[in-house]
Amino acid sequence: MPATARSARFVAWSNAVLAGHVSPDLAAARITGGDPVHRVDGLPEGDSQTLPVVLARLSAHATPAVRLVLPVPGDPVGLPGPSLLTTAALAAGEAALLPTGVEGAFGLVPVEGTDHVAWTAYPVDDSPVIVLTPLPSLAEADQRLAIALREATELLASLDLARWDPDSADAVEALRRGRLDGDGLAPGYPNRAHEVLARARRLRAVIEFAGRGDGAAVTAGEAAARRAALVPLDRSARYAEMAAYNAVLEPGNLTPPQPR
Repeated sequence: MPATARSARFVAWSNAVLAGHVSPDLAAARITGGDPVHRVDGLPEGDSQTLPVVLARLSAHATPAVRLVLPVPGDPVGLPGPSLLTTAALAAGEAALLPTGVEGAFGLVPVEGTDHVAWTAYPVDDSPVIVLTPLPSLAEADQRLAIALREATELLASLDLARWDPDSADAVEALRRGRLDGDGLAPGYPNRAHEVLARARRLRAVIEFAGRGDGAAVTAGEAAARRAALVPLDRSARYAEMAAYNAVLEPGNLTPPQPR
């Protein structure tokens, strides 16, 4: 199962802070998970900062405003560019876009080091030249995902994974039972976002299994055709995953905190 991007955890839990559901300290612990310490460099405040400090400063915005992008070469979706941010995000396959503040807007890109995870802040290019794909809404991504899941189910059946890779067959069974869904969203997200995220991750897992080998394909042409068929499926899954994490930025999708 593809691992949850660190930027995805950052987006979910920082938006939970901005919505008033959790404290910066709790959000920082959820973002860090089992990682070593996280540090953020490059923000206007200067020196390297801890996640609780960054989240506390973000909380001045008072409403969810942090956005996830999961770009890949050839599809730098949601990124303004060309820019240093676009280059770094494409190399990492992820980024968290922060809201515009007094010092402008920034994108954070994580890189794992030997003793800590380093987040680098890159200014968002405010050039009017925007050449990249906009992010879909949750409803749009959900519709595309439904179609992609039907196609993936047909592809999975045609591969006959159990015949060529027993380990993959076990993983597919775990996938069907929901045991590979990974991390969930933070408090404040609507039920539909949780459902879309689970389906998107299952589709990405199917794509990962299908990409491990040639499966039941008997010719080079059939194998190449199957690999080409995975590209739009992966795009639908990535877009749905981004839409799920960004759902609380859409009007009417945020669940308010319960009064104490």
